[in-house]
Amino acid sequence: MRSIGRRLAALGVFVASAVWFAREGRAQRTTTVRVQPNDPTQLVAMLRAMDARAAADASIDASMDGRADGRADGRADGRASDGADVRYSDARSSGLRCPDGMLLVEGDYCINVEQRCLRWLDPEEQMRCAEFAPTVCYGRRRRRLAFCMDRYEWPNRRGELPTVRVTWHTARRMCEQVGKRLCTEREWTFACEGEQSWPYLYGFRRDSDVCHFDHQTRRPDRARLANPATAADEYARLYEAVPSGTYERCVSPFGLNDLTGNVDEWVVNESGQPFQSALKGGWWGPIRARCRPATYSHNENFIYYQIGFRCCSSPTGGDAG
Repeated sequence: MRSIGRRLAALGVFVASAVWFAREGRAQRTTTVRVQPNDPTQLVAMLRAMDARAAADASIDASMDGRADGRADGRADGRASDGADVRYSDARSSGLRCPDGMLLVEGDYCINVEQRCLRWLDPEEQMRCAEFAPTVCYGRRRRRLAFCMDRYEWPNRRGELPTVRVTWHTARRMCEQVGKRLCTEREWTFACEGEQSWPYLYGFRRDSDVCHFDHQTRRPDRARLANPATAADEYARLYEAVPSGTYERCVSPFGLNDLTGNVDEWVVNESGQPFQSALKGGWWGPIRARCRPATYSHNENFIYYQIGFRCCSSPTGGDAG
């Protein structure tokens, strides 16, 4: 009976999501909604719609996991890629192909690396490194990876603001509804750092002009966030993400945009400890902004104003299994 009830609840969420998409006049695969980043009215409407979807999901999310805190972990410059470089948008030597809007990520991933910081911007906290030494890959353990990843953060549309205020469960379902899945932590890391195992997606030197981080100008008002009457307005005030693709040099070795900065991205924590969920990439605030670190301290039901996601899938053709 519990399984049937959960399926019915999931069906209800699916219908609610479909209604939301219809009301906003778009589906992820077809049309788009353009939201002006400085228009508070449109931002409030967008965030209220997200709140409605989150409320519809609450009954499922609460029943799936009630755990609450964990740990955070972190672990390796060169050039920045040009946003117009689309060398990875088509099949590579293996003949693998990806759906429209997704790019192929294929290569050998180094499992164990040393990424040694040469100069910290914050010597006491040691969170933000100005420059790294060349990465060292330990041993011969490299794993061959091949998968497809959305070029942009959801809704995966250049020039559109990333969706935020979604739980890990909601992000996973939204990917599944368009025939995709959430990316794993390992996939996300490799898509960001490439076979070179760069610490930053553009190389070894930190540069907040390349990607959208270190740009937080507003601090949250906890009382307004806790008050249902003012929460949507406060979330809209705090939202400082920029439309996808705005930072044209914020492109990974595989051609993917905005992997670090802009909004945090939910991924699948393959270890399952302490939760199935993890966050990668950071947001527009003062963050590590590197490829390897992940945040593990938020469970699958956590929701906040800077958390979004993107989707992955398996490639077709060539040597795809």
